[in-house]
Amino acid sequence: MARSAEDLKRAWLAALAHERRASPHTLRAYGDDCERFLSFLHDHIGGAAGERALEKLVPADIRAFITMRRKEGLGGRGVQRALAAIRSFFDYLARENIVENPAPRAIRSARIARSLPRPLSETDTRRALEEAGENDVKWLAARDVALLTLLYGAGLRISEALALKRGDAPLGDTLLVLGKGRKERIVPVLPAIREAIDAYVKVCPFAGAPGSALFLSKRGKPMSAREAQRLMQTLRGRLGLSERATPHALRHSFATHLLAGGGDLRSLQELLGHASLSTTQTYTQLETEKLMDTYAKAHPRT
Repeated sequence: MARSAEDLKRAWLAALAHERRASPHTLRAYGDDCERFLSFLHDHIGGAAGERALEKLVPADIRAFITMRRKEGLGGRGVQRALAAIRSFFDYLARENIVENPAPRAIRSARIARSLPRPLSETDTRRALEEAGENDVKWLAARDVALLTLLYGAGLRISEALALKRGDAPLGDTLLVLGKGRKERIVPVLPAIREAIDAYVKVCPFAGAPGSALFLSKRGKPMSAREAQRLMQTLRGRLGLSERATPHALRHSFATHLLAGGGDLRSLQELLGHASLSTTQTYTQLETEKLMDTYAKAHPRT
């Protein structure tokens, strides 16, 4: 019996979650994109899309969906993600021998210029770390300093930092991090990071099992990425920092300051957990841009 597109979508998302180990963010984004696509097809083909309808789709049908989304205001990156979701959906259908349709792969997505990272300066990074310790609640101040020191000192993504467990403390000289795509990497742990986390654990009022979250909310629940974002938002307001001063900007700061201090690209790639060196090379572009700006301001013939 032919299954509905909605049933197929649920099966695909389950496979992404359990077999491909996609992150909750990816599952939510891909699920939303596929839902919009299936809703579009309902009107486009005059009825609910099932296996047979999906098999008959041609590139023009998918282009019509992309055109509609662009008219709704979807930007270039959103279009790329929507196409990636549709391709992933049809790849799953092909692997499961349900539907074999190459139409999504026939659509070329426009290239998008990669935006340069926007790190904090060394001065602003230091100010943010100092200000984070000004919370009147002692243990929350220690937590905030520990988290930001970890993000900046080890270049972790916020999701990677918040995934740490109570049993990981006290930290050793290195830390095993599980990053994007379930890829593991080892990062060195600076003494300042160990000291900040030890200080936090010492004053944290909530006891936790080794498998419980290391960073906790004020109610003792696992700290969320949104709370970390609010922390940086507060620091931006107090210090007059740019809106780009986010938790992820501390990772950019780690990379940029390391390169400026003489670090090499290959080592930085390993430390950041980038699958491709080209991703890491964006930081050299940032340094080049900074150099040219200094040159333009200082050279006597300009």
